[in-house]
Amino acid sequence: MPFDHSDRRSLSALPKAHLHLHFTGSMRHGTLLELAERDGIRLPASLTEDWPPQLSTTDEKGWFRFQRLYDVARSVLRTEDDVRRLILEAAQDDAADGSVWTEIQVDPSGYGARFGGITAFTDLVIDAARDASDRAGIGIGVVVAANRTRHPMDARTLARLAAQYAGRGVIGFGLSNDERRGDTTEFGPAFAIAERAGLALVPHGGELRGPAHITQCLDQLHPDRLGHGVRASESTAVLDRIAAEGVALEVCPTSNVSLGVYSTLEEVPVRTLTAAGVDVALGADDPLLFGSRLAGQYAVLRAAQDFTDEELADLARMSIRRSYAPSDTVSATLTSIDSWLATSVGEGTE
Repeated sequence: MPFDHSDRRSLSALPKAHLHLHFTGSMRHGTLLELAERDGIRLPASLTEDWPPQLSTTDEKGWFRFQRLYDVARSVLRTEDDVRRLILEAAQDDAADGSVWTEIQVDPSGYGARFGGITAFTDLVIDAARDASDRAGIGIGVVVAANRTRHPMDARTLARLAAQYAGRGVIGFGLSNDERRGDTTEFGPAFAIAERAGLALVPHGGELRGPAHITQCLDQLHPDRLGHGVRASESTAVLDRIAAEGVALEVCPTSNVSLGVYSTLEEVPVRTLTAAGVDVALGADDPLLFGSRLAGQYAVLRAAQDFTDEELADLARMSIRRSYAPSDTVSATLTSIDSWLATSVGEGTE
C-alpha cells in the first residue's frame, strides 16, 4: 500500500535554503541525455536506462566509478548556453522544491580549459547565477570549491580567485572530492586566504572518514559549515565540539545511503546531531547521480524516520539561518516557515 501523505503539509511549500548542491550534479537527467545526444557523446548504461546509478564508495574503486560518472556528465557542458541552462534549471528545480536561497558549489578548474580559463568561467557562472536568480525568483550564492585530489597550490589559486569575487556573487570557499585523498593540513593556507577575504568556509568532511578527520578539519580549516559531517555522531566529544564552535552540518541523506555511508535511510543520524545542539541543513548533493532533489531529503526523513512537520520546520529554519542569504531574506523566510506550520493539515498537502 502506498504511503498516505494526505494528512501532511506539502514539503515543496515549506520555505527552506539549499546549502549543499554541486554544479554538474545539479543537472537534470533529461538535460544530460539531450546534450549528450546533441554532441554524439555515448553515455554509460548507468546514466541512461539504469539511472539513477547503483553506487558505493566504500573503497577507492567505488569512488573512481562515481567520479567517472561525474566526469562524463561534466563533458556534455560544451557551450556558454549549456552552463546558463544548467544553472537556470537547477534554480527552477530548487524553487519548485521550496528553496528561497541556493548555494551552488563549483570547481572552476574542472571547466576552465573549455571556457577560456578559470577566471572567465567564474565570470560566466556568476552572471548565469544572477540571471537564473531573477528568472526563478530565488537567491543564489556561488561557492568556489577546490579539489582535494589536486595539489594544495591549486587550492590556493582558487582561494585567491574566490577572494576576488567576495561580495560579488561568491559567498564561500569549499573543498570536495574523495575525503580519503590528500592531506587536509596542506589545505589550511588556502582556507586562510578565503578566511581573510571574509568568505564562508565550507569544506567537506566526516562522510567517508570519521571523527578524527572531522577534528583535523576543525583544527586546520576553521569551517563555518561542514559538508556532510554525519560521522561526528560516532564521537560525543567531537559532537560537543562542533556544537560549541557553532559549526553547522550539511547533511544529504539520500547520497549518504547511495554512497554506502549508511545502509538505510533510517540510520542517517539527523536526530543524534540535532539533539547534541548541532545545526543541520539538508541538501541534495548531486541530484543527477542520486535521483533525489531538495524536497526529497525532507520527504525521506518524514517517511523513514517519522519526522513530524514541526521537526521538519526546525530543519528548514536551520537551513536559512545558516545560509549566507541577505538578512531580509532570512527574516522573511523564518516568518514564512511559521506560516507554513500554522497552515491547517489538509491545506496544500501532497
